[in-house]
Amino acid sequence: MTQPLIGVVMGSSSDWDTMQHAVQILQQFGIPHEARVVSAHRMPDDMFDYAQTAVGRGLQAIIAGAGGAAHLPGMIAAKTVVPVLGVPVQTRALSGVDSLHSIVQMPKGVPVATFAIGQAGAANAALFAVALLANHDAALRQKLEAFRAEQTAAARAMTLPPVETK
Repeated sequence: MTQPLIGVVMGSSSDWDTMQHAVQILQQFGIPHEARVVSAHRMPDDMFDYAQTAVGRGLQAIIAGAGGAAHLPGMIAAKTVVPVLGVPVQTRALSGVDSLHSIVQMPKGVPVATFAIGQAGAANAALFAVALLANHDAALRQKLEAFRAEQTAAARAMTLPPVETK
């Protein structure tokens, strides 16, 4: 296997329903990646090790899911210089707003990019990671441009039903 360029981490396997959308985008673009459960609360030593070894393992970005009031993205960002892209995982109790708040309230000096709650956020975090890599890879940039052109074409092809007037 090729060395992973992007890490995808989450606090528990229940976050996979959301985070798999990031992995699907990375696979679509052929980006070497890894996906792991690294809980800030249940496995803090593993989480710190993951963050502290990210540079040496060649990771270019880490997409970190936060479910509930979890602090995984911020804790990882505090222990690495690799860009961390935070994805709030939608929860039953507060619909992911608690997750969003746990990411966006990082103190000055602990930067975490924050994306939308849920599946859209996971997919967009992966697309952001692809864009970061595409800055130094012309072939990947072309794939990203083609992807965006396909999205635009699909949006233009959408038709709406006629509006009835009375």
